[in-house]
Amino acid sequence: MSVFFLSTGIVALAEMGDKTQLLSLLLAARFRKPWPIALGIFAATLANHALAGALGAWVTTQLAPDALRWALGLSFIMMAGWMMAPDQLDDDQQPARAARWGVWGVFGATLAVFFMAEMGDKTQLATVALAAQHPDAALAVIAGTTLGMMLANAPVVCFGERLMKKLPLRAVHLACAAVFAALGLAALLGWRMGLG
Repeated sequence: MSVFFLSTGIVALAEMGDKTQLLSLLLAARFRKPWPIALGIFAATLANHALAGALGAWVTTQLAPDALRWALGLSFIMMAGWMMAPDQLDDDQQPARAARWGVWGVFGATLAVFFMAEMGDKTQLATVALAAQHPDAALAVIAGTTLGMMLANAPVVCFGERLMKKLPLRAVHLACAAVFAALGLAALLGWRMGLG
């Protein structure tokens, strides 16, 4: 399995029931313009995860290998725990009324709100950790995590509540927590899991 597919899978799973997925649902319900919303999510995610990937690759130049291994291992294990807590949208993350501005207003509102909501989110932190674990493949991490976000959010924008009601979110969260815990243990034990 490559770093790209690992990054895609981890973020797609981690995003299920996440606050940014709830934000996608809210944006779709409020604006009812799926294309500019999906493009805004894509642009915001790409920018956010590019920053996170750059930070992750930079961290590897600042920490000794053992310190980096411990930081990665513990961060993945903390993300496993975080997966078990359901997310909610904060009042300051509610989208503004931009529908009167047309398609570009919806795109701009989505871009701004989604970018801010993703700051410090578990998928952004996962991108930092994955890029730190695989600094030579930071672009694959960024592409994979961005694709994972789109795989989780684009269907919500298009199909909304019907889709969210059918997903077994608790089971998805448990599976993702198990993956993060396994990655954390692997990092603590010094395994690179054959990815490159």
